[in-house]
Amino acid sequence: MKTGKAAVILIAVLLTAALFAWAGSHGGIRVAGLPLFAGCVMLAFLIQWLAFLPAWLGHTERFFDLVGSSTYIIVILLALLLGGARDPRSVLLTLLVCFWAVRLGTFLYIRVHQQGGDGRFDSIKHSFKRFFITWSLQGLWVVITTAAALAAITSTAAVPMGFVGLLGLCLWLSGFLMETIADQQKLRFRSRPENRDTFIHHGLWAWSRHPNYFGEILLWCGIALIALPALQGWQYLTLLSPVFVFLLLTRVSGIPLLEARSEKRWGDDPAYQQWKNRTPRLVPRPPRKD
Repeated sequence: MKTGKAAVILIAVLLTAALFAWAGSHGGIRVAGLPLFAGCVMLAFLIQWLAFLPAWLGHTERFFDLVGSSTYIIVILLALLLGGARDPRSVLLTLLVCFWAVRLGTFLYIRVHQQGGDGRFDSIKHSFKRFFITWSLQGLWVVITTAAALAAITSTAAVPMGFVGLLGLCLWLSGFLMETIADQQKLRFRSRPENRDTFIHHGLWAWSRHPNYFGEILLWCGIALIALPALQGWQYLTLLSPVFVFLLLTRVSGIPLLEARSEKRWGDDPAYQQWKNRTPRLVPRPPRKD
């Protein structure tokens, strides 16, 4: 990656984070004169950059996902504790984000160590610029995905949960269960030696080619709905959080990369092509019976 291109990407990342920091801080709590939301944004990036140093020196990605999930927990807990919010919405949002981060972070950490690494980083971790940008992008990922929750927790508005909040909780529970079940099904499938060179096409994976990603998108939509009633003014911009998750997983680093790797590995397998043609890319539906 050329230095000019790397600089443009990094500037775009920081400007996007700054935009969300400004919007999320609107009508929010201040601590020592600094908007708490903006402080959480800066902390998210600081954690990534500090963790990048030993990761770069060791050329390892093994703690990448663990650092990311830990950042979610640290940032959301800091917002709750320093903001002094103890209303049901703020406590619920904190618990949901922490519970999700612990579950997913532990799962990804175990998977990477069992597999001995993450193939996505093979061509990245030996390039200082690309590796640093990847860690910075994780900081932006944390900021944008938690933006609606952070804005609600640090908001000065006190609004009851209401029907919208309860609907959001139902969406979060549905998405969390789908993501968890799909991950466990795939983990068990991959743990069997006879399945090492084939693809999973049963369970939720017979309903969708990426049920875990659908669950991820669904749960962040739930977080946004829970946060919605407490938002005001420019804080509504933080509702782009689930849109960002959807675009990233379906257009950038999620599904496109996995589908390309799968096509390269099993593209000549008629059974794979049959499963691919019968199974929705993202939104689940019952398997067709021909």
